[in-house]
Amino acid sequence: MTDVTIVVGYTANEAGADALALANRVASAAEALLEVVMILPSEARNALVPADAGYERYLREQSREWLAEASKHLGADVASKLHLRYAESYAEGLVAAAHEFGASLIVVGAAGGGLLGRSRIGSVANELLHSSDVPVVIAPAGSREVPASQGVTRVTACVGTRPGADALLESAIVLARATKAPLRLLSLVPIDLPHGLDPELVALTSTVHAEEVLDEARQALPDGIEATVETATGASIEDAVRALDWHPGELVLVGSSRLAAPRHLFLGSTAAKMLRELPAPMIVVPRTTRSS
Repeated sequence: MTDVTIVVGYTANEAGADALALANRVASAAEALLEVVMILPSEARNALVPADAGYERYLREQSREWLAEASKHLGADVASKLHLRYAESYAEGLVAAAHEFGASLIVVGAAGGGLLGRSRIGSVANELLHSSDVPVVIAPAGSREVPASQGVTRVTACVGTRPGADALLESAIVLARATKAPLRLLSLVPIDLPHGLDPELVALTSTVHAEEVLDEARQALPDGIEATVETATGASIEDAVRALDWHPGELVLVGSSRLAAPRHLFLGSTAAKMLRELPAPMIVVPRTTRSS
């Protein structure tokens, strides 16, 4: 077993099943410990309204049954533990659990109503993506249909020159090593540019800049780690994402927005645009790690 620990926020619905399936697949590939967590409303959530002891007991028992049922869908090769935790908010509870277990990743499901294979951000994911200091991955709709045997077929790191690139690259390297997956460095800079600029000049400048970014990232790789490099091109981020090839078992890492507070996430506009088109799970990495 590796020293990788994954926290998955489980709910007894399709989004929870997607999150559990993705977490199970990554944990299997990385030989990671999987902490399956259900968050219940804090018993102290409202001091003005006395808690209904009978309802609280029913909720605990029902949640334990849901967790037991969820455990039946985990691979025999995955070391896992089941937990009930109380918190004022679901996102707050998951972040606290990630700290408690020393997790390197939090997995949650996408909101309902999204396209198959795509991720739609719901309220929990939105709160996590604007507050967590632990990398967060959104499991696309339909992740439960991807067999665990698919493994992780590639890790793609979307690199740039803004603060946080080092943390992103480090996380991608750790994940690629743990899952024994090939690493791809992808440059998305810059595609969405102001109108009115000379297209040929923009294309030339973009290509040169992208190559410099990728070369710098490649040089930062430690000994024994190799990576393919690729530049995304298109009239928009969405066009570039659609034009690229994506593996069925791929994981994609992006850095948190420069607007994020140190050691916390904030989903930037580029990542948000990617998320709408990306046919693979996206992992959002804080600008710095908690140990930095």
